[in-house]
Amino acid sequence: MNSAAPTDFTPWMSLGGGILIGLSAVMVMALFGRIAGIAGITNGVLGAVVPMGSAPSDRGWRFAFILGLIAAPLTVALTGGTIEQTVSENLSGMALAGLLVGVGTGLGSGCTSGHGVCGIARLSRRSLVAVAIFMAAAFVTVFILRHVTGGF
Repeated sequence: MNSAAPTDFTPWMSLGGGILIGLSAVMVMALFGRIAGIAGITNGVLGAVVPMGSAPSDRGWRFAFILGLIAAPLTVALTGGTIEQTVSENLSGMALAGLLVGVGTGLGSGCTSGHGVCGIARLSRRSLVAVAIFMAAAFVTVFILRHVTGGF
């Protein structure tokens, strides 16, 4: 059985990360009038690369947002910081998980960041239901993977 090590309790780092996520969501709404949902942002970037109908005209900030997501951990690594990988190294399992998440974000009209961070902050009933479903699916998935199948 493959059991994961417990996660360290880091309240100050978690608080700082939460503040940065909230600040970025507020900035995207204030500056661009858009929800900071990663699925929508990524879809807008992909619409500029892969023909999927009409690509949004606001691609610049979308590219910058995605670039920031990629640049942040690279900057930490290049400045001597450490990044601990906490996800599975099973590439086929991760590809399947990514595919399922992608399908789920399409069916749910958004992702955890759009519904969970921005939607709940706006008291959206649709987002409250979506997050409850996300969380229930996550609980069931973790239970099955850790306690029924013995890990990924």
